[in-house]
Amino acid sequence: MCGIVGYIGHREAYPILIKGLHRLEYRGYDSAGVALLNSTLKIYKSHGKVSDLERIALNSDKSGTIGIAHTRWATHGEPNDENAHPHFSPTKKLAIIHNGIIENYGSLKKELINRGYVFTSDTDTEVLIHLIEDIQVHEKKDLYSAIRTALQQVIGAYAIVVISQEHPDILFAAKKSSPLVIGIGEKEFFIASDASPIVEYTQNVVYLDDEEVATMSRDGELKIKTIKNQEKTPYIQKLEMQLTAIEKGGFPHFMLKEIYEQPKSIKDSMRGRLNASKGIVSLGGIIDYEQKLINARRIIIVACGTSWHAGLVGEYLIEDLARIPVEVEYASEFRYRNPIIYEDDVVIAISQSGETADTLAAIELAKSKGATIIGICNVVGSSIPRATHAGSYTHAGPEIGVASTKAFTAQVTILGLLALSLANKKGSISKSRFYQLTHEMESIPDKIEQVLSKDKIIHNIAEAFKDSRNFLYLGRGYNFPVALEGALKLKEISYIHAEGYPAAEMKHGPIALIDENMPVVVIAPKKGLYDKVISNIQEVKARKGVIIAVVTEGDSIVKEMADYVIEIPETDEIFVPLVASVPLQLLSYHIAVLRGCNVDQPRNLAKSVTVE
Repeated sequence: MCGIVGYIGHREAYPILIKGLHRLEYRGYDSAGVALLNSTLKIYKSHGKVSDLERIALNSDKSGTIGIAHTRWATHGEPNDENAHPHFSPTKKLAIIHNGIIENYGSLKKELINRGYVFTSDTDTEVLIHLIEDIQVHEKKDLYSAIRTALQQVIGAYAIVVISQEHPDILFAAKKSSPLVIGIGEKEFFIASDASPIVEYTQNVVYLDDEEVATMSRDGELKIKTIKNQEKTPYIQKLEMQLTAIEKGGFPHFMLKEIYEQPKSIKDSMRGRLNASKGIVSLGGIIDYEQKLINARRIIIVACGTSWHAGLVGEYLIEDLARIPVEVEYASEFRYRNPIIYEDDVVIAISQSGETADTLAAIELAKSKGATIIGICNVVGSSIPRATHAGSYTHAGPEIGVASTKAFTAQVTILGLLALSLANKKGSISKSRFYQLTHEMESIPDKIEQVLSKDKIIHNIAEAFKDSRNFLYLGRGYNFPVALEGALKLKEISYIHAEGYPAAEMKHGPIALIDENMPVVVIAPKKGLYDKVISNIQEVKARKGVIIAVVTEGDSIVKEMADYVIEIPETDEIFVPLVASVPLQLLSYHIAVLRGCNVDQPRNLAKSVTVE
C-alpha cells in the first residue's frame, strides 16, 4: 500500500527513483510522482501508472542527485493529479511523500486554514507539510526540529520523506506504524518503504523504529533521533533479499512464478526445522516460549485476509494434534470489540508483510493485557517481528504478486510445524503418528510439483469458466479454509464474485443459488469427511449445478459425478490444505488472465495494508 523511494548521493536521482517505483508497483497504487532538487525544487506527478508519470516528465528537466518519489493508494481524496504525491509546502521550498493516515488531519487543517493557509489537494499529507513549514517559520525552528515537533501533534500512522530546497545535501525521514528502510552506500543513501528498490545498490540497511526521525547527509552521515529529541544509534543489518527474487525469471507474471516457487518456498520454511529421519521438529525462534504455548489457557490467532485463512488451518492443526483450544480472529474486529484476554493466553499474529496495521494494533492490545505474542511473518525486519515476544519467519522469499500464494502455504507450513512440535512435547499424539506425519510433511514439496504438472488441465477448465459471474467453493474440515482461500483468490484477481462455505452449510441458504449457471468447486480428497462431501455433491447435481472437483488421484466415485476433475496426490488429511490450495491458485490465475485482468496488480488492492 503506497510506495516510497528516495535518494541522495553522487548519482543522478531520477533513474534510481523511477526504477524504484517500478519495483514497488506490486504494492498497489493509483497515482505516482517524483520531486527532484537541482537549485530549484521540481515536482512531476500523475494519476495512473508509473509509465504515465514517465511520459509527463519525458521532456522536462530531471537533473539532480537528490530526490523523492511515491506511488499512492488513495485514502484521503480521489485518485487524481492534485492528490498524488509529492506535495509542496506553501512556499514550495519543501516537498513530502507519505504512507499511512493522519487521523487528526481535519482539526489540523482547520487550524491552518484559520491561519490563512490554502490547500490544493484533499490529502492529509498536504496538511502535514503545511504544519511542518508553519512550525519552522513561526517557531523559528530548524527543519529537523520542526519535523519532530509536527509529528508530536500527529495522531495516526506515517512513513514520510521530506526534501528541502534550503537543505540540498540532506534528506529527512520519519516513521510510525508504517515501514521505512534506509540503504547505506558509499556517501549515498537510498530510502524506501521496503527493500525491493534498494537491493541492487546495497546490502546494508537500517530499519527505522516508530517515532524515529532520520537525516541522511550527502557526506555519508546518518543521524537518528526520536520525536522527543533522544539520540539513537543506527543499527545496520544485512539484507537477505536477492535481486533475482524480485524479477519474473521468464514467467509472464509474478503470481505464476510464485505459484511455481511453492515446492522451494515450503522446503525453505521447513529447512533447519524439520528432520523426519531423526524425528526432529524445532522452531528455534519460539523455543523459549514453547512451554508457554503448551500451558496456554488458549491460543488466539489474529490475522487479516489470506493470513486469516492460514490461521483457520492452524486452528484445526493445533487443536487436532496438540489439543490446545484455539480461536481465530479477524485482527480488525479483535482490536475494537473489547476482547477478553488473559495473561496465560498466547496470541499468534500472522502477516506476510509484517506491517498489517490492524494486526499490529491487535498485538499492542494483547500485549497491554499481559498476553504472550508470537509472530509468523515473511519480511525480515518488519514491524510485527519487532513488536512480538518471539516468532518464526516463513522464509518464503519476496512475494510480489498482490494476491498471496506462496506466503499462504508457507504460513500453513509453519503452523503445521508448530502443531507437530507442541503435540510431540505434550505427548498428545503417539510417537508412531508423529514420525508418520513428519515424513509426510517432508514429502509435500514433491506432491506440489505433481500438482503443478496438471497446469494444462487446469488451464482448459479455466477456459470453460472465464465468463462465469459467480462461483461457490465448498470444503469440510481442514478443507473449509481452503474453500475460503480459493474463493478469495478468484475474487481478488478475476473480479468474479465467489464465496467459500463449509459444504454442510450449503443447504442452509446458498443452495438457493445453484442452477446450471453456477460453477461449484468442491475440495473432495479421499480423506476425512469424504462420504459427507459426496452427499453434498449429489445435492448440487440434483439442482443442475456444475461441479469442479479437487480429488485424490485414482478417485472414481467423485470423478463420475463431477463435470471437471483436478487430481492431487494422496496426502494425510492434515496436510491436504497445502496441496489442494495450489490447483485453486492456478484456476484463479488462468481465469483472470483469460479475462484480461492484471493479475499482479488487481484493482483497488494493495500488497501491504498499512492503514485501517
